[in-house]
Formats: sequence, C-alpha cells, structure tokens
Amino acid sequence: MTFDVFDVVVTHFPFADRSAEKKRPAVVLSGFDNFGSATGVALVAMITTGRASQWPLDVPVGDLDAAGLKHNCGVRMKLATLDFRHIERKLGGLAEGDRKAVSESLKQLLPFEIGTA
Repeated sequence: MTFDVFDVVVTHFPFADRSAEKKRPAVVLSGFDNFGSATGVALVAMITTGRASQWPLDVPVGDLDAAGLKHNCGVRMKLATLDFRHIERKLGGLAEGDRKAVSESLKQLLPFEIGTA
C-alpha cells in the first residue's frame, strides 16, 4: 500500500515520552515516489482532537469531510517516521486550504533551505 503527501491515514503513533503508542490519524508528509519506495517509511504529522494543550504551529483541519475525519481536530507538528506496515488505512486527504496551512506551518518549523542553514 502506498500513500501520497497530504493523505490522512490511521497509524500507531508513538508517544515521545514513553515506549507506548496510540492508534490515531496522521498526515503523510513524504511521498512514496520520492522517499517511501526507497526507504519503506513515511514521515507523518500527528492529528489530534486534544484541546487541553496547544502547541505552536498547530493547524486546525478546516475540511473534515475531505480528510475523512469526524471530529474537530488539528495537525500537530509532532512528527514521526513510520514503517508503511504500521499504517492501517487511508481515511482521506487534506483539502487545498488545509494543505497550504500545513505547508506554512512546516516552513515555520523548518525555516531554512538546504545548503543555506
């Protein structure tokens, strides 16, 4: 199974502070053709409904239907590299406006060009 950039998928997302993981939606940030086919992994960003804590650069998902999501949620810049075998299925994909907002958030998270940092 392959996934494209901005696909919304269900995966077992690791916790940063313990050796557990939780099944949750995530957004694929690396394409299969340019990265995944050679490595067998995808870079993903967590999607959360958590409102108790907000992180800088959180991006609310505006078009839940396109993403295949049922509840108000947001893309959190909590990133992981996951083996494709840990991705269970595709739910949908981010709509154009949400793609642009996630791209802008990533530019703020990684504000440099390769070779110039």
